[in-house]
Amino acid sequence: MNAVSLGPLVLAADRFAVVLAIFVFLIVTGIMARRVDERFNAWSWGAFLGGIIGARLGHVLINMESFMADPLRIFAVWQGGFYWPTGAAAVIVSLLVMLPTGRQRLWAVLPLALSLIVWNTTWQLTGGTDPLAVPDQAFETLEGNGYRLEEHKGTPQVVNLWATWCPPCRREMPMMADIAASTDDVTFVFANQGEGRTAIQRYLAASGLSLDTILVDQFSDLSRFYSAPGLPATLFIDADGVLQHAHLGEISREVLVEKIENLRTSITPSGDTRP
Repeated sequence: MNAVSLGPLVLAADRFAVVLAIFVFLIVTGIMARRVDERFNAWSWGAFLGGIIGARLGHVLINMESFMADPLRIFAVWQGGFYWPTGAAAVIVSLLVMLPTGRQRLWAVLPLALSLIVWNTTWQLTGGTDPLAVPDQAFETLEGNGYRLEEHKGTPQVVNLWATWCPPCRREMPMMADIAASTDDVTFVFANQGEGRTAIQRYLAASGLSLDTILVDQFSDLSRFYSAPGLPATLFIDADGVLQHAHLGEISREVLVEKIENLRTSITPSGDTRP
C-alpha cells in the first residue's frame, strides 16, 4: 500500500512526501538565514503558513457546497484537501512582500526548487498502488452469510477497513454510511478488522448507524492481503475486481466522492473497464 512506516507512525505516501519537502525547505532556509540574510528565517515561516492556509482555502472554495453542510470541517486538515495553485500563489506573495530585493528573491529559488525536487522524488518512489485483484476468499457478514468480493465483479466496490477502537474510523463512518446509502452504482463493503460480532453490534447500536454489508474479518486477512499498515484504509476496486487506489487514514467527503467518480469513469458505456 502507498504508505510509509516510521516506527509506530504511519503516513500515506503523498503526505509523507509533503512533510519531507517542508522539512527540507525549513532546514535550507534556516541555513540561509544564518549565512546569507536573516530575513530568510521570517520568510520561511511566512511562506510555510501562507502556503498551507492558501492551499486549504482554495480547496474549501472549490468544494464550498460540501463544506456548507458542516463548516467546522474546514479546520479538519488531517483529512487532507489542499489546492496547490492557491498555495503556490500564497508562497509567491510572501516572497514578493517579505523579500524586497532581487538578490534575496533569487536566493529564495534555491529552497523552493530543492523542496519541489524532494517532494517529486519521494512521491515517485513511495506513491502508486499495486493493481491487486480481489482475494479469492470467503468472508462472513455480520448476519452470518458468506461473502466473496470476487463474486461482485461487474460493479465497482469501495472496501473500508475499520475497527470500533479506531477514532478516525469512527469519525469518518457516518459520512461514509451517508454516501453509501445514496450511491446505487457502487458497492460499499465495511470490513471490520480483528473484532468479533459483539463489539461491532455494540458500536452500531450506540452510533445509530445502518450499513448494508459488514464483514467480520477477525484475523485481519484483508489488511494483510492489501498490506494495509494501519486503519482506517479505504480501497477503491474497479468493476474487474482490481485495486485502483488505496487511501490510508481518515478520508474526507470530497476525496471519497472524487475516487468514486474515477471508478465510474473507468467503465465504458458497454460495461467494459477501460484499459
